[in-house]
Amino acid sequence: MRVGVLTGGGDCPGLNAVIRAVVRKGEVAYKDEFVGYADGWRGVIEGRSMPLNSFVCRGILPRGGTILGTSRVSPHRQDGGVAAALENLSEVDALVVIGGEGTLRAGLELYSEEQVPLVGVPKTIDNDISSTDVSFGFHTAVQIATDAIDRLHTTAEAHDRVMVCEVMGRHAGWIAIYAGIAGGAAEIIIPEEPFDIDEICESLVHRHSSGRWASVVVVAEGAIPRPGTISVPEREIDIYGHRRLGGISNLLAKEIESRTGFESRVTILGHVQRGGTPTAFDRVLATRFGMAAIDAVHDKAFGQMVALQGDRIVRVPLGDAVRSDKPKAVPHDLFEVGEVFCR
Repeated sequence: MRVGVLTGGGDCPGLNAVIRAVVRKGEVAYKDEFVGYADGWRGVIEGRSMPLNSFVCRGILPRGGTILGTSRVSPHRQDGGVAAALENLSEVDALVVIGGEGTLRAGLELYSEEQVPLVGVPKTIDNDISSTDVSFGFHTAVQIATDAIDRLHTTAEAHDRVMVCEVMGRHAGWIAIYAGIAGGAAEIIIPEEPFDIDEICESLVHRHSSGRWASVVVVAEGAIPRPGTISVPEREIDIYGHRRLGGISNLLAKEIESRTGFESRVTILGHVQRGGTPTAFDRVLATRFGMAAIDAVHDKAFGQMVALQGDRIVRVPLGDAVRSDKPKAVPHDLFEVGEVFCR
């Protein structure tokens, strides 16, 4: 078979490991040929591609980013995009789509409406894709955030400060809750649990009065206050329909300092969470996903996504995985684990 591969959406560690695994197993087990589309769906629309083989994929396992490039373009959001994509995809027998909710949704639409034979691989830093226990890149981001929190503890103690660390998490606070627990944060604030600034400040005052003179507050970028407490400025909408986030930590630090008198500083990790080499866990998971994806292609399991459930790689309908009305949220009982150590 001649198989196309694309990576879409935000980059994250592990994308290259998936590409490598798809190509390697496809060549060895099935004698496949591969085409890599540049910059996600944009390359499919514009007909920009490159040959993929084991030689091209040498040495990419530990590399962050993606050798194919990526974008947030969708065929259905471009004039003539669907027609152009269909014409250019006629050169392949199947397509492996590696991406998050937006990229996979575009694939689902092409599969459902145009019968494009494709298989999805879940990719999201935020770990909020349904039907998979975890997506690659998440554990790397958590490790980066945890390392940062460890460092912030020492400088907070040296200056008797509150350090507010902002991490990624648009609708789900998986990075914040994992890194906050692992890093011993004083407060963990996530989108699933609207925060009360008065309660946070009261907790910090109590913490400092008991002899702990410095605190690290971890907040997900999509965190929201409880209604009737403090107001958050309205965010502008980008060209892809997403609200531009980032900066909630600045509001928190200002409020904490004015209400408690504790000097407060902000660290926004931002894109550093996406960059660099993937952890061993993410390299292994991405490799398993890639091998399972090419197996699914040859089983003609189109319209499916590979997923991790327990310790097994399974296949799930793409429609179940990209329910935009229900991203995978942090359960309340996990939030309660963090609360125990925040009081």
